[in-house]
Formats: sequence, C-alpha cells, structure tokens
Amino acid sequence: MEHIMSGFYKLSAFKPTTLVGAIAIAMGLSSTTFAETTSSNSEVNSQLDTIVVTATRSEEKIENIPARISIIDPHILEQSPIAELPHLLMSDASIDMMQYGGYGQAASIFTRGTNSTHTLVLRDGVRLNTGSAGSASLAFIDTTDIKQIEVLKGPASVLYGTDAIGGVVQLISKTPEKTGAFVTGEIGEHNTYKSVVGADLAENGIYAQVRGQRLESDGTQVTDFKDANVKAGAYDQKGFSAKFGIEKEQYAASVDYSQNQGTSTYVDGINDANWNLIGLKNVSQDFKNEIINVKGRVNVNDSLSINARLSQFKDDLEQNDSHDAIYNTTKEAELYTKWQFTPTQNILAGVATKNVKSDVLSGSGFYGVDYNKDVDSTGYFVQHQYQADKLHTQLGLRVEDHETFGTHTVGQAAARYQILPMTSIYTNIGTAFRAPSNNDLYALSWGGNPDLKPEESVSYEVGLDQKITDNLSMGLSAYRNEVDDLITYVTDPVTYEGRLYNVKKATFTGGEFNLDWTSDELYSNLSYAYVQPKDKESDKDLPRRSRQSLTLTTGIQNEVYGISASLSAKSRPKNSTVSGYATVDVNAFWNVNPNVKLFTNIQNIGDVEYKTTLYSNGYYYINGGRLASAGVTFRY
Repeated sequence: MEHIMSGFYKLSAFKPTTLVGAIAIAMGLSSTTFAETTSSNSEVNSQLDTIVVTATRSEEKIENIPARISIIDPHILEQSPIAELPHLLMSDASIDMMQYGGYGQAASIFTRGTNSTHTLVLRDGVRLNTGSAGSASLAFIDTTDIKQIEVLKGPASVLYGTDAIGGVVQLISKTPEKTGAFVTGEIGEHNTYKSVVGADLAENGIYAQVRGQRLESDGTQVTDFKDANVKAGAYDQKGFSAKFGIEKEQYAASVDYSQNQGTSTYVDGINDANWNLIGLKNVSQDFKNEIINVKGRVNVNDSLSINARLSQFKDDLEQNDSHDAIYNTTKEAELYTKWQFTPTQNILAGVATKNVKSDVLSGSGFYGVDYNKDVDSTGYFVQHQYQADKLHTQLGLRVEDHETFGTHTVGQAAARYQILPMTSIYTNIGTAFRAPSNNDLYALSWGGNPDLKPEESVSYEVGLDQKITDNLSMGLSAYRNEVDDLITYVTDPVTYEGRLYNVKKATFTGGEFNLDWTSDELYSNLSYAYVQPKDKESDKDLPRRSRQSLTLTTGIQNEVYGISASLSAKSRPKNSTVSGYATVDVNAFWNVNPNVKLFTNIQNIGDVEYKTTLYSNGYYYINGGRLASAGVTFRY
C-alpha cells in the first residue's frame, strides 16, 4: 500500500541567498574567543540532565523516565538548515527510515520494526499524522525552528491515543530566551540552497518570534531506471512562522502559527498493456501544510495546574499533471490538569477530542478513487506518578471513544529503580491501538478494505542503565511488542493485485544497547539495535525492516569550534533484494566571533550508492548520494 501510494505523497526542497560573498566577509572578521550561547561543552555532554516532555506530558529529567527515549542532536539541528527530518532520524538505531528516492522524496519510518503508521509524529503536541495516509509526510516537515527532537520508544496510547503503537517522535520548537535577530544561508551540491531569517523578542516573560525560510534543490536521481528524459526529483519550498506568548510562574499562554508550501517533482512510471514498466516521466505536485496551535496554563496554587490546547493541522497536496488532490485537516481540543497532592505523588487527568477530515479527489485512470470522510474521537486519560529518590513509577489508563470503531481501553504501568548509586533498572508494560486510516478503509482502487479491524498491541520491556565511570555510561533494553490484527498489504502472486488485510498476530522482539563517553571536549556515542519483525502466521519477517542497526558519533566540541563524524549502518532486510548499507556524515562549525558562525555539513561523505526499496518490475528507489554544503549565520 505504501509503495502504490508513495507517488501521491512525494515532496522536495527550495530557494536561496548567495553565500559566497557573505562567507568571504565572515572569514575576514576577528576570530575572538568568546562564550557563545548555542553550545557549551557541559551542555553537549550532560545527557542525564536533558529535560524531556514526551514521556509524561510534563518536564522530566531523562534519567528518571521508565522507558527508552533518545534525543536527536540539537547542535546538528542548529547548524544544518537543509537537513530533512528523514535524514535526522537515521541517527537513531531503533529507527529504520525507508525513503522513496533521495533528498525531498517521500519517506516511511519504522520504529522498533513496527509499521510506518505506528509512529505518532507531533510538533509541540500537535498531531502531524494525516487522516488519509495515517502516517506523517516527513519530507514536508521543515526543521528550521526545531530546538529538540525526542524519540519515545514503545507504546504511548495512554497519553496520545491512536497511532502510538511503536513510539512517538516529537518536534519541540524554540521559545525565544533573549532579544535578537539572525540570517542563515547554506549552499550545497545539486544546486541546493536554503536561507533562513528570524527575529526574537523576549522581555519580562513576554516573547515573540518570527521566521522565514526558502529552499531550492535540483534533487537527485529517484530510481535506478535509466531514462535520459527523466530529470532528478527537484524541490522548491518556502515557509513562514510566528509565535507570541507570555510565560509567568502562575500562568502562561501562547499562539503559534506556521506555514510551509512548495512544489516537488518525483518520478512516475509508464506501463505497457501488461503493466510492465517501459519508461518514466516527471510529474510534480504542490504541497502546503499549516499549523495553528493555541496553548494556555494556569497554576491554581503550588500543587495544581490546568492546561489547555486548541490546534489545527492542514496538509494539502495537489497534482499539477491531473486533477488529483488530497486535503487533510485535523482539529484537536485538549484540557488536562496536574495535581501534586503529595511531595512525591501527582495525578494528571484530562480529556482530548479530535476531528479528522480527509477529502481525496482522484477520478483519473485505473487507480482512481474519490472519497470525503470525517471522523470524531474523544479520549479520557489519567496518569499517576510516584517520584522518590530511588523509585519512579508511572501508571496510566485511557478510554478512547472512536466514532467508527467504538470504545477502546488502553493502559500502561512502568517503574524505574535506582538499585545502586550508579545503576538503575526499569520495566514497563503497555497496551495501544490504531484505528485504520481513511485510505486503509476507503481507497478501494489502491487496496483499501472497508472490513478492516483496528490494530491492538501489548508491549513488554525491561532495561538497565549503568554509569561505569564519571565519563562512561551504558544502557541496555529488551522488549517484545505483540500486535493483533496488524494491517498489511498482500499482493496476489498470480494477478499482482494487492489489498490490505488484518494479520492475526505479528511480534516485534528486540533489544538495544548504547554506550556514551565524554572527556572534556571529546565525546563518542554508540548505539546498536536488533529487532525480529515476525508475521506469526507465515513465520516470515515483515518486509523492509533491517534486523540490525548501528550508529556511532564521535567528535570534539567547545565554545569556539566543533567537528564530528557519524556512522549509520543497516543490515539487509530478510527476504529482500535490497542490500544493507553504511554511510558516514561529517559536521563542523567555527564561531568566528559572537556574531558570526561558519559551518559545513557532508551527508554520506563516501557517496555510497544503495537501493532503498522496490519500485516496480525489478527496478528500485535509490538513495540521493552525497550532499555536501557550507553555510554562515550572522547574529545581531
């Protein structure tokens, strides 16, 4: 299903400012040593002090979370404006990224081996998974204003409802901390350019922020099918965001608006009468996504707070070579309260309503489909936390009333215990569910099946975190996720026609290992993940999942300069003609003075070529190869 519809969800990238002169000017400026605000050595290397919000819906130290959660390096986000979300997520070993071509093309995320629709993607709490596809359009998401990316592994339906069977990826946007302005420009291979301009105001708890960005890229080859008439997947994008808020001890409120739009080019097939691929053609589409997020908080007293959120996410896609279009709108309203009724115990309780609307227009060709659906759901959730010196527990329950599939109840219990001063263990068990997307049910010409049932899961996990020395720490975890009625695409071997069906049971059994070392300005992070994604009926691996993944990042960083190299390696998926691969990225920066930062980023420095997934009739989508770039940031 994802392969058939991948062409309907492609994206790509943007427009520039020339940097050659700017870089030349910057190089002529003074190289004064200074304490720049973006990065200090202690910030880079103090993983245990990292504050996260995704696991509990409130700020917690990552060391106290009774689950496995990782952070995408915020310094790479800061200095790599052209880096797209699919590439950034590759740095997490537990994630398998499947991209349908190179830079700017559609991508699927498999967290711990689960389906691409099993990872919930949020931006400041706003759901980015669309009602039609069920997954998020990752290549369309601009990362310019992102402060931190949190990856929570394992089920999270208690706090977030449907879709969070495999995990949650949350994008945390920046909040201004001081008044200033900046201009960033980056130039890369394949005529890739991006410029970002922004201004911040922060004074006495009141803040405002504005951002504008433009990107353009010629793109890279999408498939290994040789056709001289087919160009690479070009991408043109521009965006705007604005934020205004007030943050006080007793209350807070904010209004956040962002818009991202552009045109992407991808490749579509030309088939003969027997549906054999005989050629390719370039097609393009216009995309636009828009987020409105209004949030508020009131502290009734020192122990009781009330939080509210109203949001709307629109994700539109219009084909330029036909009348086909997809319009998705998700509206959410949420109210919850947190009561700290003892020094060590709190309760979080709330209600969230959601309306998901999909309007799909496609009357052209054999694969024509046309539907307009709107689905409501309401969730009621409660979570209890106990937080003592050595013991942290989390117990939660959610009842979800879904308009189409009725009532579902999910729960979670988790605990972390500090058994020794440098040793802690954790365990959790949780259930989750996913309602079929509108495409799953109603896109009949693409394999949709109106008789599908919701997917339900139960997950078990244990883990250990050990601080070996003051500079060296490690983490271990093992898990098993059992999914009933897994939705999968099955192709008839004779007619080659495919349809979505519920698989009676699928299991995802795996483990993870990480090793982190720091010493003054030096650091190194190693992570390894293994997963066995099994269809229990056939006893075969589910497609497009690598059983083994490894990532390694090492570097040096201080207040003036930094350089790092990152390895990402994936084994060959079982029962697949796609090979495994290994790539290396290099990132470096130099703070010339408090106002000027120079940086360079090289993705896939070895220009390693590899297939990503099957396209058609023996042809494959391929990676984009090397993307080297250089840029400069001016701050005022």
